[in-house]
Amino acid sequence: MSSTPGRLRSRPLQSLALVGAIIAALPVACTAQQSATPIAPPPAATPSAPLVAGLPDFTNLVQRVGPAVVNISAEVTPKRERTARNAPQLDEDQIPEFFRRFFGPDGVPGGPGGQGPRQPRGGARSIGSGFLISQDGYVLTNHHVVDGADTVTVKLTDRREFKAKVIGSDEQSDVALLKIDAKALPFLRTANASLTKAGQWVVAIGSPFGLDHSVTAGIVSAVGRSNPYAPDQRYVPFIQTDVAINQGNSGGPLLNTSGEVVGINSQIFSNSGGYMGVSFAIPIDVAMNSAEQLRSKGKVSRGQLGVVVQQLTSEGARSLGLPDSNGALISQVLDGGPASKAGIVPGDVIRSVNGTAVHESSDLPPLIGNMAPGSKVKLGVFRDGKTVELNVAINELNADSVAGLSDGGDSDRGGDSAGPTAKGNTLGIVAQDVDPAARQRLGLKPGEGVVVRDPGAAAGDAGVRSGDVILSVGRTPVGSAAALNRALAGAQSGQTVMLLVRRGAQTTFIAVQAGGEAK
Repeated sequence: MSSTPGRLRSRPLQSLALVGAIIAALPVACTAQQSATPIAPPPAATPSAPLVAGLPDFTNLVQRVGPAVVNISAEVTPKRERTARNAPQLDEDQIPEFFRRFFGPDGVPGGPGGQGPRQPRGGARSIGSGFLISQDGYVLTNHHVVDGADTVTVKLTDRREFKAKVIGSDEQSDVALLKIDAKALPFLRTANASLTKAGQWVVAIGSPFGLDHSVTAGIVSAVGRSNPYAPDQRYVPFIQTDVAINQGNSGGPLLNTSGEVVGINSQIFSNSGGYMGVSFAIPIDVAMNSAEQLRSKGKVSRGQLGVVVQQLTSEGARSLGLPDSNGALISQVLDGGPASKAGIVPGDVIRSVNGTAVHESSDLPPLIGNMAPGSKVKLGVFRDGKTVELNVAINELNADSVAGLSDGGDSDRGGDSAGPTAKGNTLGIVAQDVDPAARQRLGLKPGEGVVVRDPGAAAGDAGVRSGDVILSVGRTPVGSAAALNRALAGAQSGQTVMLLVRRGAQTTFIAVQAGGEAK
């Protein structure tokens, strides 16, 4: 009987001895861990000086610049209103959520729950904002505020109203220049647009839902934003802010803390039609460039290179030998255009314009478009593993030869080409020669392109489709199925190959990773 309790007592004693050994070893383990290189620097012994001190008070700013901000109402006669109402309309779910305008159906500002203010019996009225830029009555606002209006009324802070003349309006920049018959008016000064940076405080003054001279504030969220849903506005590098903007703020000024205009409030990102924390303004340098041209010649002229560009992916950058994916990849060059005359070809990557870096493909259109036609520009172009500088004299952009961002359209597929087929390349693509009739229908030059019959697994996964026309492998043109196989013969398994593909009217590069030989 006595032996059993003794054995029971020995186990806790042994456990205590083991725990003591572990505790004794802990300081040693901790010391060894502390002697290793830390993953991050230790906390500062004393707090660093604050980078932001206090919140701004905008009272003086608003009192000083407020009188130069105006309310704008644009009226459409019943006849023109009926014409607009009878025009084809998109369903709400067909309208992209990105960059919604500040107006509801038929140009009428909408209130909460989609209920807009009661319209005058004479016709529809849209309400927006604007601001004076000269003491003799020139006013800036948005194109979409006054577009199609028969009469435009400008109301000042002192309650005076003036019928305004529309000097000119430009849809691509969404800028309109008005003139009222008055003198000695307060006006706003413009800022140096290049000094606008993310994180800066900005203020908006306007008439949301018709509430005149409402003031909201926030910060610049980003600069140089593009609008993927409005190709006509590819020439505007928008300022993104978190300033509360709503219907009726269109055309009002976005101001810095010095009371200078940095932009014109124009659009919002929303899936509800109201403010959701993401607002966009037209940079003031773009707006003033348009305004000066509207005043001097009644229209806005823009420069063009005559190219179509696309975003460069990391896979494409590796295939081209680039250290990063910065730049605009050229996918199409218009015959006889400035770029063609300068020797630019598909597969080139524009990395800079007059020393200004091009980070994304959307950076290029505003850099070129805001230059005067006839200007000479120096382009930094990456090709064949090195950067070369090319001088180009740009010409004027016109509606019949607009080149911009490639989107890979689906129309006018290759169809039946009735030529010989070939397979057996590392991408597994089955291609077919293009016969003369199909070549003419597709607008291909003699010896240009080969039609895809079966893209295979690798190219299919990358986005190549049956009926696509492959124009080149990298910078090597292909005009037959046999030529395609020869161009792909050197592709190693795992290597990324760039295929220049035409689909309908769109031409774009597609990066495809090579696998093994096709079965």
